[in-house]
Amino acid sequence: MTDSGRLTIKEMPLSVRPRERLMSMGAPMLSDAELLGILVRTGRQGETAVDLGNRILADAGDIGKLANAMPEELCRVDGIGEAKAAQVVAAFELGKRASAATPSQRPVVSTPKDAVDLLMSKMRYLDREHFKALVLNTKNQLLRSIDVSIGSLSSSIVHPRELFKAVIRLSGAAVIVAHNHPSGDPTPSAEDILLTRRLVKAGNILGIDLLDHVILGDGTFVSLKERNLM
Repeated sequence: MTDSGRLTIKEMPLSVRPRERLMSMGAPMLSDAELLGILVRTGRQGETAVDLGNRILADAGDIGKLANAMPEELCRVDGIGEAKAAQVVAAFELGKRASAATPSQRPVVSTPKDAVDLLMSKMRYLDREHFKALVLNTKNQLLRSIDVSIGSLSSSIVHPRELFKAVIRLSGAAVIVAHNHPSGDPTPSAEDILLTRRLVKAGNILGIDLLDHVILGDGTFVSLKERNLM
């Protein structure tokens, strides 16, 4: 506990520290109060930063009103000074700016060719198998391209847990996966087909659509969806 009697996040049990929960489970799994706790970092005497987060929310009324609160309004909450108020206001402003980004800034990936156009130039000459995922929102707009694994000359090792953990962290609604064949021949192997079907089953359980698995060769590609191999 600090000299002023405030309980810091570092002094909370590991299992309930919001920062550690965010790193292990992803930001979408945290409550509003936990996210606020990460921002304000410390509470007051006898309360945690998450407790303070709950009081901030209660004072605002709901998260929507809090998003539009002025710094001086936040400073009315006991335990919130100018520095904490500025951190909260700045975080919400960044969120607003991200939400205001026009849809045209996010590529739409609705066909295998769309995925290939994004990935071919980066993957066709790789000397190891790289397994990537294009994480999409409900409108098939690209949220992020992520590296899931890097394998050997002839195979990549992918576990459904690693793929979908990343998709969940990004709040993805759907995903297209892709990997390269260093040989230049994109013909899917039996292992490629088996892996794809495992990923489809895992996605169905989680409510995340696996739209396609694209295999990239040297300037050529194969869509397992188009070949009815999923």
